[in-house]
Amino acid sequence: MVRHGWTDGDEAGFAPRRDAGLAPARVLRRDRGRCELITEHGPVSAEIGRALPAGSDLSPCTGDWVAVGASVPTPSIPSTGAAHLVVAELLPRRSALVRSSASRRSDGQVLAANIDLVVIVAALSAAPDLARLERLLALAWESGAQPLIVLTKADLVPREDTERLGPSTLDAVAAAAPGTDILTVCALDGTGMDALRAALAGTSPPGRSAVLVGPSGVGKSTLVNALLGEERLAVGRVRAADGKGRHTTVRRELIALSSGGILIDTPGIRGVGLWDAEQGLDATFTEIAELAVACRYADCAHDTEPGCAVLAAVEDGSLPERRLRSYRKLRRENAWIQSRGDARLAAEERARWKAIRREQRRLYTGRERQGRQR
Repeated sequence: MVRHGWTDGDEAGFAPRRDAGLAPARVLRRDRGRCELITEHGPVSAEIGRALPAGSDLSPCTGDWVAVGASVPTPSIPSTGAAHLVVAELLPRRSALVRSSASRRSDGQVLAANIDLVVIVAALSAAPDLARLERLLALAWESGAQPLIVLTKADLVPREDTERLGPSTLDAVAAAAPGTDILTVCALDGTGMDALRAALAGTSPPGRSAVLVGPSGVGKSTLVNALLGEERLAVGRVRAADGKGRHTTVRRELIALSSGGILIDTPGIRGVGLWDAEQGLDATFTEIAELAVACRYADCAHDTEPGCAVLAAVEDGSLPERRLRSYRKLRRENAWIQSRGDARLAAEERARWKAIRREQRRLYTGRERQGRQR
């Protein structure tokens, strides 16, 4: 499992679990109540144990390290003679890429765990959506991993649009992603692929764990196939009418690269909601965070307040107004998500105390009846 990121330190911390009869494994794929895993003895399939929390942010996902053991035989189920494996425990994560889910419980959805790189993929065949890019960057910085922007399909840029989609686009992306490395690649002719392989391989084996994120049609599957050196993933055509692709990747999958590094390919993401990304937003909009220090009021909203250094920067042209609009929008969304989470936690706490009081009343009533019978 060293090839998949298991270290001597991980093994030392896992020792008590080995003594209890458990074995470590990393999640390659998740399919409802089961996981495809890689163990020291090879790939296996295991059922997710009922003792694990049901919450989407606490349940095993692609990239997670878990403890696996044999299930306790059930007398009513005849034995088949084959070992039935169960994911007994989710091991602590060192990083996690989380977005908000569409559930009414306002839980976060973990897209990938234990990652070193979040590779944000956009295509140069059209002007990149900078607002989407900033949103993904906020999630990436918040995850605890390092973001890396990869601009694909440089070969599809029309010759007459080279100037419009070339240096000017790179400048716009760089302005929207301060402090983030940007690679321009073409998977078909190999342009920039050596630099990407080097970024994934890192400085020591087995390399870095990376997750690919971006909308359908930007070339993520083509990129993975080029890194693997084989046509392993299906590739779909992009619609000529609107330049959008269709989903060819239908589930998140972890793949070890022979050149070094580990990739988690994800389906195309259209709706990307923030999830408690306060620090991620500050890292994405570093220039605004730095300007805010000079605002007159500590709680300045950078809207109409006097003495606002951020608004002054917009007025003198040193801060693009588009950046401030994007920052405001994402801050409002993040605050709303946090309020939903706070409301959910408060409701769960109220429900817990109601259950306690009901149990207390039941016990008190039972004792009172016993006293009367005596």
